[in-house]
Amino acid sequence: MVMKWTAVCLVALALLGSFCHAQWKDPYPRQPTYQKPAAPPVRQEPSKQVPQDPQQSKQTFETPLTWKYPEDPRPDPQPDVPFELRHPVPAATVAVECREKIAHVEVMKDMFGIGQFIRPADLTLGRCGHVAEDTGAQVLIFESELHECDSSLSVTEDSLIYTFVLNYSPQPLGAPVVRTSKAAVIVQCHYPRKHNVSSLPLNPVWIPFSAVKVSEEFLYFTLKLMTDDWQYERPSYQYFLGDMINIEAIVKQYFHVPLRVYVDNCVATLSADQSSTPRYAFIENHGCLVDAQVTGSASKFMTRTEENRLQFQLEAFRFSDADSGLLYITCHLKATSSSYVIDSEHRACSYINGWKEASGADGACSSCGSSASPYGGSAGGSWSSGGSASLSNPGRKTRDVSQRQIFEWEGDVTLGPFSVGEKKMV
Repeated sequence: MVMKWTAVCLVALALLGSFCHAQWKDPYPRQPTYQKPAAPPVRQEPSKQVPQDPQQSKQTFETPLTWKYPEDPRPDPQPDVPFELRHPVPAATVAVECREKIAHVEVMKDMFGIGQFIRPADLTLGRCGHVAEDTGAQVLIFESELHECDSSLSVTEDSLIYTFVLNYSPQPLGAPVVRTSKAAVIVQCHYPRKHNVSSLPLNPVWIPFSAVKVSEEFLYFTLKLMTDDWQYERPSYQYFLGDMINIEAIVKQYFHVPLRVYVDNCVATLSADQSSTPRYAFIENHGCLVDAQVTGSASKFMTRTEENRLQFQLEAFRFSDADSGLLYITCHLKATSSSYVIDSEHRACSYINGWKEASGADGACSSCGSSASPYGGSAGGSWSSGGSASLSNPGRKTRDVSQRQIFEWEGDVTLGPFSVGEKKMV
């Protein structure tokens, strides 16, 4: 029963609610009224935003980066090369024998001494070609009567001179290039006017062509300071007491017959004037190096390895009464044919437990013990002064030695100044 009344009450309440809602609602809706348009919104200036700290964090590495841009490439350092430009030296490849009626000329096929053989057809004696060829020695042979092959004759007071011209005219080698250039070599035969050269029982005393040719040309003597191994010229002129001064004497041969050079005498001074005082002649008496005998030094000539080159060592010294350590060395040099024997006037002697000669001819040194004092005696010869390694005009003299003539060339060379300092004690 209670349940039934409860349901009735709920229905009644629902109906009552609907009636009340209908009473509150407006039965006559009003028309909408006009509203003014709203004023345009005021433009607002953008406000600056304060930057905020980024939310990202910097990435770090446990080890710092070592990479960097690569450097520009640098050229490799150039080493100091002991180089000296060699200028071409005329080669002695032409020889002549002046016979009674003909001139006999021999020319090496390597005429320029460069390893390039010439073609025989390119070489003529005047207008005459070669008459023979030595294939073993690679030599072309020319022979001509004295009045043929475009020869010319000139007459002096004492001689008849027949002159030939050896012409070399190279042709292209299959292309517009040549390895050699044109050349003309003068060949002469000298005959004396006052001697009979056709009488066989008589021994002719006229001078052969080779000697005349050599005598008409100049020789050049040089002195150089050398390194310890004798390979290069020493770039420094500074020495100290106890050092060995390596000196090399050379005679330039050029077209001459093989020559042998000698150091006839040498004197050391404080100036370029060899006659000044104090002075010390350490080589004298025609090639005797007396410094080792007088002072007990190790000065000596080196063993001769080339005829036109002579090397010697001088232990460095200073003059006792002079504060200056500067020295000049002036040497008188001589040259003769290498076929001429070594004798008491042409030698290179050192005192090494007795006198020894640089070429082994020790007998030529027997008179070295009788030389004059090296402190003030005359060094001999005609000396000249000059700058560093200056060259005087070389001279020539002839020595008549039992049925033959010996040609000898002489020259004076001054080397310096170079300094000899004292070694400091620790």
